[in-house]
Amino acid sequence: MSTLQSKSQTTNLSVSRSTDLTSAQTTITGAELLIQCLLAEKVDTIFGYPGGAVIPIYDALYDCKEIQHILTRHEQAAVHAADGYARVSGRPGVTLVTSGPGATNAITGIANAFMDSVPLIILTGQVSTDLIGRDSFQEVNIFGMTMDITKHNYVVMDLKDLPRIIKEAFHIASTGRPGPVLIDLPKNIMNAKSSLAPESEVSIRGYSEVLKISDEIIQSIKESIISAERPVIIAGGGIALSGAAEELLTLAESAQIPVVSTLMGIGAFPTNHPLYLGMLGMHGTYAANRAVHHADLLLCLGARFNDRLSGKVKSFSPGSWKIHIDIDNAELNKNIPVDLAIQGDIGDILHRLNPLSVQSSTTPWSVETAKWQKKVPHYTAEPGILNPQEVIQLLNKYTAGDAIVATDVGQHQIWTAHHYRFSRPRSFLTSGGLGTMGYGFPAAIGAAVADGSRPIICVTGDGSFQMNLQEMMTAVDYGLPIKIAILNNGYLGMVRQWQQLFYERRYSSVQISSPDFVTFAKAYGVAGLRAQTLSEAESIIKKALEIPGPVLMEFIVKEEQNVYPIVPPGESNDKMIIDEQK
Repeated sequence: MSTLQSKSQTTNLSVSRSTDLTSAQTTITGAELLIQCLLAEKVDTIFGYPGGAVIPIYDALYDCKEIQHILTRHEQAAVHAADGYARVSGRPGVTLVTSGPGATNAITGIANAFMDSVPLIILTGQVSTDLIGRDSFQEVNIFGMTMDITKHNYVVMDLKDLPRIIKEAFHIASTGRPGPVLIDLPKNIMNAKSSLAPESEVSIRGYSEVLKISDEIIQSIKESIISAERPVIIAGGGIALSGAAEELLTLAESAQIPVVSTLMGIGAFPTNHPLYLGMLGMHGTYAANRAVHHADLLLCLGARFNDRLSGKVKSFSPGSWKIHIDIDNAELNKNIPVDLAIQGDIGDILHRLNPLSVQSSTTPWSVETAKWQKKVPHYTAEPGILNPQEVIQLLNKYTAGDAIVATDVGQHQIWTAHHYRFSRPRSFLTSGGLGTMGYGFPAAIGAAVADGSRPIICVTGDGSFQMNLQEMMTAVDYGLPIKIAILNNGYLGMVRQWQQLFYERRYSSVQISSPDFVTFAKAYGVAGLRAQTLSEAESIIKKALEIPGPVLMEFIVKEEQNVYPIVPPGESNDKMIIDEQK
């Protein structure tokens, strides 16, 4: 994932060492030094759950007024909340969990952040160094377990290394392609005394900044755009990470290039813009998939070309000249062969490209593609039956498309991607690469902590919500204004849809029962509202947005409503199933 290859405890890293303070400096514990290092990195929030191995750290936090600790009800939720905080704020999210099960419970959240390139610092407690390797109580080798799902990780075996490690970790997590960094903290190291101070500078051998792209390559991109008759821009999650949304809008408008997005790229380009064709891929719009299939130039910005995006590799955009720009060299030519692979910062490249007055004669193409998007996504409105798509449209209407929306994974995730009109980046939080059910609600908690100025909505399903519903108490404790929208269809909807379309309706283990969600909400002291019709849905959404603090809304929706379009597994993106009859 990065140019930093070493994963051993003894690394090839070198920094400007912090020196011992003068003898007059008060001696502090390792835990207190850790807090000072976090403050030096401008950390203002930690999401966590205490335990025996991290008691010294929590004791140090007791006297720290500058850092807010958010106590979640599960370690997985703590990491997801830090993930949501990071996606909204653009700063690394920080999680603190104890050793053993605390650390292993965090693994799913770490993997989720790794797949979606989210900057996180995960602080895990560990047994004392003299107990490591002796199968001690609540001892696990979390360093080894997380090697494949972190950008880098550490075990602090000597207190003198702690300031360097903290400084490096934040630098690694937030530069280049962002990602999670784990730091394992043995208890005796946190109890040890020192007069060290936070590190002020970082210099990591082998971890270099991305080289600046030559003027010749910028000119080559310009010439490719000018000569193209059917260009398409693919906007990936890297647009938001590089802060390049405004530059992308400038390029698309000046050159009149249609734009499609990946799931992670939604919001990087205004979804109500006439040049926006929708999401690309397995559940992409007819317009987006058709435009990419017939394009003669693809300008792919910060996307991974994974299987959900590309479909059948051999038939992906067969007639196009492909330019792929990504901060991570490992993604170039990994899944889809391209004609021009560029490792670089998208924001910098677009900033240099736009002043060149990139214009093309593609107006007929952009006008033609704009007509296609009206055909999909498809659903049939039926009197007296509430469709899930209608719920999303109402949420969009009454928040004016300005909410931060976190989703879980399943049909509701795709309906949100299609029907909520996102107008700016860092507004759509969802699990893309890992597809983690239970992500949405804790991510919404992190989003609410990061930005209290906008409405926060969690769109979830009756299956997904039950994976982390205990976090309702977290939302209550901190008075977070999260409006939860549960689309209750009585099924694990996406799996049921696959069983319907590709397994002859052999519905195996997909019907799921749920508690009375309204009564459940009231048990937590939260307003619970329920709707079964379109008029009721409109009424409770308006009411929920007026109530301060968390509100749970349950929408009883059509049971066997499907997500369309859908590309059958193993097919190319032009072989879409548009509706029930196709």
